Amino acid sequence: MADESKDKPVIVVKKKGGHGGHHGGAWKVAYADFVTAMMAFFLVMWLVSQSDAVKQAVQGYFQDPVGFMEGYRGGMMKGGSSAIKPLKYEKGEIISRLQMERNKLASVGEKVREAIEKLPEIEGMKEFVEIEVTPEGLRIQLIDASANSDSAIFFDLGSARLKPMASLILAAIASELGKQPNRIVVEGHTDSKGYKYSRDYTNWELSADRANSARRLMEGSGIKKGQIAQVRGYADTKLKVKDDPEDARNRRVTIIVRNEEFERHFDELAEEKG
Repeated sequence: MADESKDKPVIVVKKKGGHGGHHGGAWKVAYADFVTAMMAFFLVMWLVSQSDAVKQAVQGYFQDPVGFMEGYRGGMMKGGSSAIKPLKYEKGEIISRLQMERNKLASVGEKVREAIEKLPEIEGMKEFVEIEVTPEGLRIQLIDASANSDSAIFFDLGSARLKPMASLILAAIASELGKQPNRIVVEGHTDSKGYKYSRDYTNWELSADRANSARRLMEGSGIKKGQIAQVRGYADTKLKVKDDPEDARNRRVTIIVRNEEFERHFDELAEEKG
């Protein structure tokens, strides 16, 4: 008998791939694009919420990556705490701008002094008004007493009502300061004697109320709307005569014409000193 197995044809069955084989790898590319877009979106959102210093640092890196990294390494080697340099101006220019602002405020102070001296009632009152230029700005102080007299010149004891002399002087001050663009702060100060007329009313309330009385009169005498930035009541926490907290000269109203350049560059100057 012939071997029939040799005559039978051999059938080879080829199976196709799984269900997802026809999709290929296109979905991976699409997914990668999506993830990249989301990362870029969150990066932009993070950057928008950062400070100007961080934004300037990022901008500096993309404008000059090599130079930025060199500066970073140099700063770290010299002991610098950060590669971010938020200086808007060079140090020399900052000093120049500060000096120009100080000179301008000194000139304003002289005009205020002249306006006060023109008042016919001011004779003998010069020692109760102090004008000086400080780093914070032009400081004008109405001191309620002198070394020779503890008479209440600008306010009655325990009262926030302005006396006529205080009203005249504040009006003269306001007429000059209203011509300037600088913002203004009004402060009230007291001595350390307790307020004896009411248990619930203290030197805190009194100092704040006196500053507010000065603000109201100045705003009605030439100060522009919105020019006064703050009204502060310090009670007896910032004494003029520190050795004698109960000295009547600690009772005063202070008007500060802000040095805008100093405020603008305060952080840079603090960093430079640090």
